Amino acid sequence: MDKWTNGEREAPEPLEGNVVATVVTGTAIWLVLFLAQLPFYGWYADHGHTWWLWTCAAGAGLGCIGIWYVRARDAAIRAAAARD
Repeated sequence: MDKWTNGEREAPEPLEGNVVATVVTGTAIWLVLFLAQLPFYGWYADHGHTWWLWTCAAGAGLGCIGIWYVRARDAAIRAAAARD
C-alpha cells in the first residue's frame, strides 16, 4: 500500500466532463423510478417496502440540489476563466 501513498507517484489529472448533464441525467432517473413505483404504493405498503419509493424521492430531491450546485460551480469556473 505504501507505493500508492508515499508521494512517489504522480496523481492523474482530474476528468472534467459535462457535470451538469451527468447530474441532470441521474436526477431524472431517480424521478422516473419514483413515478414508476408510485402507482404500486399500496403493494409496497402491504409488504413493508415503501422505503423504495422514498429512496427514489430523496434521490430526486437531492439531485435537484445537486443541479443547482453544479450549475453554480460551472458558472463560477466560466467567470474565473473569463477574468484570466
